[in-house]
Amino acid sequence: MHVQEWLETVPAVSIYILVGLVIGVESLGIPLPGEIVLIAAALLSSQQGHVDPVILGACATAGAVIGDSIGYAIGRKGGRPLLAWLGGKFPSHFSAGHVATAENSFKKWGMWAVFFGRFVALLRIFAGPLAGVLHMPYWKFLIANVLGGAVWAGGTTAVIYYVGVVAEEWISRFSWLGLLVAVLIGLGATLMVKRRAKKATQAAEEAGASEGSDGSGGSDGSGGSDEKTPVTAGE
Repeated sequence: MHVQEWLETVPAVSIYILVGLVIGVESLGIPLPGEIVLIAAALLSSQQGHVDPVILGACATAGAVIGDSIGYAIGRKGGRPLLAWLGGKFPSHFSAGHVATAENSFKKWGMWAVFFGRFVALLRIFAGPLAGVLHMPYWKFLIANVLGGAVWAGGTTAVIYYVGVVAEEWISRFSWLGLLVAVLIGLGATLMVKRRAKKATQAAEEAGASEGSDGSGGSDGSGGSDEKTPVTAGE
């Protein structure tokens, strides 16, 4: 059986459920390729008429919002010991440096860190549990969670769907070679953006570490002056 014919036999409901589950579990704080699954499903939707992109985007949004909300509840109950446990299970994602970077983002941007975090792979995993650990008011979290999930899931589905449609027209008019060149240019631009984001994250981690060392030094100095003050008063 040809691949195209096989894809046509895959029930649309199973694709909707798969996308919602993977994105939901990823939003809980467990590293899964939610964005890759969504992109693949959106491309499939552009080529297979039985997969509705609107329903697909709605299922992805529901998975993101529900998963983040459950992650928030777990983080609020588990607290920092939960982050330590996750660091032991997934050290490459929940290392001390990554946790510190995400926490600094939350302290600086508040609920907007939840909204924009949906578009960043690392913060997308952290958003729910960390917001719970930091005791962000749930109504703020919910607003940012719903808006971020809808824009991210709906926007990604729409963009990839229309890219797939245009790609099919491109192939029919030009050739696979032209499409390959376009894909390579897109991949190059994506890698460049990710490299710059990684450098920015490393710079933020170094800045956070230097601020922490300066703060501890300052507290030692103030502690010394506090010890001297009572002695003077006693004399």
